[in-house]
Amino acid sequence: MGQPKRKHSKQRSRKRRGANRFQEPQLTKEADGTLSRPHRVNPETGQYRGRQVLDVEV
Repeated sequence: MGQPKRKHSKQRSRKRRGANRFQEPQLTKEADGTLSRPHRVNPETGQYRGRQVLDVEV
């Protein structure tokens, strides 16, 4: 089996391993049943934490 010619740095190894930790975005279910990302305004309804903050035309 082949051997590496040079040692890989800690930073290089950690960058490679860190790329495997990416996850899909978490979604929360709103009161009206739509899904949106947490701590953000729901783009479909224009509400944030139960308050209307954007004017959304239907």
